[in-house]
Amino acid sequence: MAKKRRKYSRSSGKEVESEVRRYKKGTAKSGPGGKRKVKSRKQAVAIGLSKARKKGKKVPKKKR
Repeated sequence: MAKKRRKYSRSSGKEVESEVRRYKKGTAKSGPGGKRKVKSRKQAVAIGLSKARKKGKKVPKKKR
């Protein structure tokens, strides 16, 4: 049986982890120029994944 492939790279997980940590601390910002405060954990995870995508890490495409 073939080995299961990763959907997300380990480094992208670290990116999400750091964003969630910033959310818990209360310093996570969203929107252009970081004007708004992140209000939910889901939002923090989405921002972390988005940052990982921009850095070119292995993350599946955004579902529309």
